[in-house]
Amino acid sequence: MTALIQVGLIYGSTRSGRFCDRVAQWAGQQAAKAGFEVEAIDPAKLSEGDELRKRVGACDAFVVVTPEYNHGYPAPLKALIDSVGAEWQAKPVAFVSYGGISGGLRAVEQLRLVFAELHAVTVRDSVSFAGAWDQFDAAGTLLRPERAERSMRTMLARLHWWAAALSTARATTPFESAA
Repeated sequence: MTALIQVGLIYGSTRSGRFCDRVAQWAGQQAAKAGFEVEAIDPAKLSEGDELRKRVGACDAFVVVTPEYNHGYPAPLKALIDSVGAEWQAKPVAFVSYGGISGGLRAVEQLRLVFAELHAVTVRDSVSFAGAWDQFDAAGTLLRPERAERSMRTMLARLHWWAAALSTARATTPFESAA
């Protein structure tokens, strides 16, 4: 990767004792190793409004780390997404999901619809952890990392391509949604 891309690492859960911290830590480390500048955006630690808009607006791309709760994504993640508007537009979004047997894929499919409405581009490739609680140790280390790291490299390469392409597009032709 050539250009430094700032990626917003969005935490999808605010539950006490959340597992999201382990998965997001791993995802952030992978993104940093791939040459991204990582900006953590955690709804459990953020106030809404101007601070959130500025942080999202400064990012070139996003990696959303989301659990699946009851076949969907968590309400605090929806609140975070809905608290921002134009800052999402014409930027790529990738997903790292976790959960039980589905690995969070149902949550990701719902999030693709939400981000499409915001004029964001979702990356087809994703990383999913089925039975996530058995895949990480207590310190957040992935026990068998080869497959997930391979998937993450592919996803991050696609995210980088989209981020660079859309950054150029926004610079030459500013994105305007219909009024």
